[in-house]
Amino acid sequence: MNKISILKKGHEEFRKIKFKENEDRFKRLVDEGQSPKALFIGCSDSRLMPSMITGSEAGDLFVVRNIGNFVPPFKPVNDYHATASAIEYAVSVLGISDIIVCGHSDCGAIKAVWQPPKPTAETIHTIKWLELGQKAKEKAESALPHAEQKELLNYTEKISVVLQLENLLTYPAVKRGVENGSIFLHGWHYDLGNGKIEYYDEDKMLFETFTE
Repeated sequence: MNKISILKKGHEEFRKIKFKENEDRFKRLVDEGQSPKALFIGCSDSRLMPSMITGSEAGDLFVVRNIGNFVPPFKPVNDYHATASAIEYAVSVLGISDIIVCGHSDCGAIKAVWQPPKPTAETIHTIKWLELGQKAKEKAESALPHAEQKELLNYTEKISVVLQLENLLTYPAVKRGVENGSIFLHGWHYDLGNGKIEYYDEDKMLFETFTE
């Protein structure tokens, strides 16, 4: 059985079981429209599943995924900006009050920031996008000049999350919401190996594990 066939089989099982079990909820979401609890900005890594790690249901999260869970700074130019438009839509149209930026361990994007792929005509967009992780790399180099690679990558992943929160504040609607108390920003780091999420404590300026 090829990979697509497996996905098709999974969809058939979903329709026969999961959809049937939650049919009323799905129909209600269609009739009432979406009103998600939070905007979740996560990495495209296939091992990170926002709904699974948060225990959320359909309609709970407005999800944006990209390489490295990066947030490009606000740049009001007439061009195509997928992540920026999703942030604007979530805040200005859906009225979302909570924004989560979730990084993760063993992040390929962060590894690529330290060891960039060879520039080719086929990786031009990837190379440009990885520039958004450069500041995190520089801060990690400065803070941990003698660290081993694993520690350095873990630190870079986490400091990158903090920097993406700062980039969110360059969006006028986000900045206004944070200042007036209608929007709250959250920085998370998910460990693929143990399933734990650490959150950024702004007062302590460090990552803490969620208490059980």
